[in-house]
Amino acid sequence: MGRRVRIAAAPIRRQRSRDVKFVVVAVGHKLPDWINAGFNEYARRMPRASPIELCEIKPAPRAGSGEKSIQDWLSAEHARVRAALPARAFVAVLDERGESCTTAGLARRIQRWRETGGDVVFVIGGADGTAQALKDEADLLLSLSPLTLPHGLCRIVMAEQLYRAVSLLANHPYHRA
Repeated sequence: MGRRVRIAAAPIRRQRSRDVKFVVVAVGHKLPDWINAGFNEYARRMPRASPIELCEIKPAPRAGSGEKSIQDWLSAEHARVRAALPARAFVAVLDERGESCTTAGLARRIQRWRETGGDVVFVIGGADGTAQALKDEADLLLSLSPLTLPHGLCRIVMAEQLYRAVSLLANHPYHRA
């Protein structure tokens, strides 16, 4: 009689979840303290595996600009935003005409980003919006709301939604449907 060899079935392996750093690149600086406090509160709450970083981009100067048009300002801001983007990052530009997403939908996206790894950047345009070229280059156009929101408030809403979505993935009681 031959020797019995036990062959174990290969374990089912889940895709390894990687750390994802979120970067909010926002045109605008010197915003009111309450905006910075709100953003910082949610950034502070994020787990180490999913930090949120804010990168403020100085807007193109408007005063005394003579013959410069809105397109000139948007082009200048586009160049500044592009220079601030991390290499190989997934870029989502916030735009009221972008794809709408629920918190659960954002959580599912975050899970996919964790599986593929890399940084995820959310771009918030300035007072005149975002250059069309930047929207065309983006991996995703995302709408926080069909309403036009103040740009500083978008920072807080984006940080809160990232925190809520990450909390949902961790079965944390912060998110209640």
